Amino acid sequence: MMEEQGFDLTLSQSLPLSQDSFRELWETVVTPSISTIPTVTTDSNETWRTTDGQIEMMLINDQVLAEGFDNFFNFPETSTTDGVTPPASTVPVTTDYPGEYGFQLRFQKSGTAKSVTSTYSELLNKLFCQLAKTSPIEVLVTKEPPAGAVLRATAVYKKTEHVAEVVRRCPHHQNEDVHSAVEQRSHLIRVEGSQRAQYFEDQHTKRQSVTVPYEPPQLGSEMTTILLSFMCNSSCMGGMNRRPILTILTLETPEGLVLGRRCFEVRICACPGRDRKSEEENHNKSLSGKQTKKRKSAPAPDSTSAKKTKSASSAEDDDKEVYVLHVRGRERFETLKKINDGLELLDKEKAKTKVPVKLEMPPPSSGKRLLRKGEKSDSD
Repeated sequence: MMEEQGFDLTLSQSLPLSQDSFRELWETVVTPSISTIPTVTTDSNETWRTTDGQIEMMLINDQVLAEGFDNFFNFPETSTTDGVTPPASTVPVTTDYPGEYGFQLRFQKSGTAKSVTSTYSELLNKLFCQLAKTSPIEVLVTKEPPAGAVLRATAVYKKTEHVAEVVRRCPHHQNEDVHSAVEQRSHLIRVEGSQRAQYFEDQHTKRQSVTVPYEPPQLGSEMTTILLSFMCNSSCMGGMNRRPILTILTLETPEGLVLGRRCFEVRICACPGRDRKSEEENHNKSLSGKQTKKRKSAPAPDSTSAKKTKSASSAEDDDKEVYVLHVRGRERFETLKKINDGLELLDKEKAKTKVPVKLEMPPPSSGKRLLRKGEKSDSD
């Protein structure tokens, strides 16, 4: 016997074989209402349930079915890190690339005085700054970057033998920095004046970088200024350890596509003005040494012969050398000029009347006199 909502059909009942009799039988079957359909039990694996010898089929509630189809097409979103992921290249590119947006940097002009906290050398393309002091950098573009563009600052070592290493702060400065967030303490470069700055560390290369959203220039200005500070000295042991570093500043899309790149060297020291002046002088000396061709030095002249020549020709050189005399007053000048003209005229007359003089042997002051031709001596 099969029972469903109080309607019983006996299998032993003989049914007519005609279609009319079957239609009459089908009309006697009453469809139960939706409210009487049982809901799904808590056990999701249980589809059929036996109760008092009766077999009851578990039907799905229309509400559960609708919710199931709604959630069926809602795929879970993949977990992504907030912000822009840093580039994963092992050796970052350090060549300048303005790109289609004409990306370039400009530094504020400051001299080499000892009191400056940050100064930039155009000759060396190098920024000199003090520890944890703000260095303003002006960003210029020729046209507006796409919405959501960011500026990323990354520090790398300059020399080839160190470029694979990650630039980090020394342990001493990391331990002293108790006011910063834990994820920022090892970062060398900080962005000041912006709460939207984000700090990243690539999971593959472990390189650290900081990003800040690009802001268009304010009204009446052509550039955007960002504030960078460097949180460790170049001479710190356990950190840079006197190894030169480069700062790569890139303009990127929200997806991390590089739109422009600029690179400059950085030295963090106690006296930026003094170090800039010293390095520029050394650079100029090296350039002058390279431009001068190496030539074999001529042998030094003999000092004794030079002295003899100088003493012999000193009198003649003194007569030919021209001297300048500064005279105060017109009358005195005219008087001295007449004297000088007279002396010049006298020298010309002497040069015209100068006759070579024959040298004669002077007579001996004592003893025998000299014999002339044809004379005989007294002894003869």
